[in-house]
This record gives sequence, structure tokens and C-alpha cells, in this order.
Amino acid sequence: MKSLKEPSVAPDPRPRQDRAQPAKARIGIDLGGTKTEVICLEPSGHISYQNRFPTPRGHYPDLLEALAKAIQLADPEPDPRLMKPIGIGTPGAVSKKTGLMKNCNTTELNGQNLAADLSRLVSRDVKIANDADCFTLSEALDGGGQDHNCVFGVILGTGVGGGIAINQSLLAGPNAIAGEWGHNALPFDRLRPDTDFPWPRGRSCYCGQIDCIETWLSGDGVTQSYEVLTGERWTAAEIFDKPNRSEATQKTFDQYSQLCALALSTVINLIDPDIIVLGGGLSNTPGLCQAVEGQWAHSVFSDQVATRIACARHGDASGVRGAAWLWSA
Repeated sequence: MKSLKEPSVAPDPRPRQDRAQPAKARIGIDLGGTKTEVICLEPSGHISYQNRFPTPRGHYPDLLEALAKAIQLADPEPDPRLMKPIGIGTPGAVSKKTGLMKNCNTTELNGQNLAADLSRLVSRDVKIANDADCFTLSEALDGGGQDHNCVFGVILGTGVGGGIAINQSLLAGPNAIAGEWGHNALPFDRLRPDTDFPWPRGRSCYCGQIDCIETWLSGDGVTQSYEVLTGERWTAAEIFDKPNRSEATQKTFDQYSQLCALALSTVINLIDPDIIVLGGGLSNTPGLCQAVEGQWAHSVFSDQVATRIACARHGDASGVRGAAWLWSA
């Protein structure tokens, strides 16, 4: 049986009576490779403070110092008993073997014990989880997946990630990779025989595999698909956000929604979620949810598909809200 996911928690050297109590408001930090967002989240779910700033790059100590200053601005409370605890979401993960950060696009974090280092610096409790897990937790607690037992959260953006929440708690296995559907191979053999598919297969993924779902459904995947048709290289936003879709744009969208439906059908077959909630920049593509939902029945092993699909209720704020909600337990 899989265990409920426990975010990485830094050991706290302070006496227990001086530690922050999670029933209070909490601080959420969305630590990205380009920008960092900090909020104070009240127990009601209201955001009482919000700040965004460019993520310092190059030196780990500089990044720690920037986070410490941002935390002080968000909560200048001097009394240790009243200090808000901190939850951090990052595209990386904490190794269960070493307790150190790994797979971070903010590469300065790799090999570092961010939770312990930041906790010592600011004298507060710190929890860390993957950003897709934070997104999923947020949407399961008070977002698009609220009131559903099994929620699969999906990030469609620079990368492709996912998370699983059961009864509003994150799910993990011994490898802490539950929901990482982006690094499964796309099941091209499940395409309909009459599918017009002019795109060559064999896209290399940074993980070392070929044709991972991420190589086709990420922003760069869209760019590559459009370039095959037109010889032009545009960002996914530039391709899909045009008011009037050209033939190449429409064909790229049709391919994208078809492959997304195909990839998500394997998730439905495996965990049978009540709802799939889409987040990330590409989730805002007009018509995507409807197009995906209209195509996945072909590959789902059932005579009907009751699983719903929806966009994130909290939009871009889901990740940072979920980081704060790491203290909901």
C-alpha cells in the first residue's frame, strides 16, 4: 500500500513550545527558476500578503538570503511562538536517500538541504514539496478538485508534471514520484489507424529517455510540432493565443489535444481519478479541456468515462497556495 506523501521537513533546533503552530496563518513560497512568489495564507484560504521577485541565480547563499528577506517582509513577527511556518514548492524534489534537493531547474539547489538551511536562517519550521504536488494539494483542498476523493493534478507548461491527492492528502510511493506521468512514454501505438500524423517520433528528453510525454506536451513540444509544419519557431503562447488560428495552428492544436487525451487515458486506466485538474500556461489554451474530454474514451478501458476534467480554480496561484497548505495537516 502506498503511503500518504510527507513533505520534507527540516529538523527544528528550537524547544517545542517555541515552534510555530500550523493552525495559524502560514507562508507559501513558489520557488521557480525565473521568479519566486511569496504569500501569507490565512486559515480561511484568504491571501493576506503577496510578493513576487526574480529568483536570484548563481550562488546558493544569495538565494537563501533572498528567501530570508522575503520571509521577513511577509511576516515581521518577532515572537517565535507566533511566527508563521513556511511551505515551499519547487520543480525539484527531496531525495529520500540523502535528504538533499535533486532534479531542480534552479540548479543551485541541487545537492543542498534547503529545508534545514532555511530553517536555521529564519528560525521557523519549513516544509518542501514538488511544485506539481503543491498545485494538486491546492486544487484538492479548495480548488477545482474540491469535494472529490481522487484528484490528479496536471502541470502543462515549461515541463509536464503531475500529482495525486486522495481524500485531500498527497499520495506517494517509496520513490516519491507518484503522479510523474510526464516521464512515461507516449503510447503512440494507441493512435487511431486513420490518424494523420506527419510528425517524426524519437524526441530526446533531458531524462535520457525518448518520446516522454513531456517532449510532446510541454511548451517546447508545441514549438517543435509547429516548426515541423511551418519551418517557423514560435513559443506555445504565440502559437495558441492567436485570435484566428491558421491551418498549421489548428493542426498543431488538434495533435496536442489528441496526444494529451491519449496520455491522460493511461492515467485514468491506472488510478481512475474522479477529476483531472489542469494547470500551467498551456492549460489556458481555449477549448483544450473540451477537446481532450471528447477524445480520451477511445483509449480508456471502460464502456463509459465518468472522470471529469477542469482547469485550475486558482490559476497561477495554485502552486504557491499549495505550498502554504503543506501545513494544513
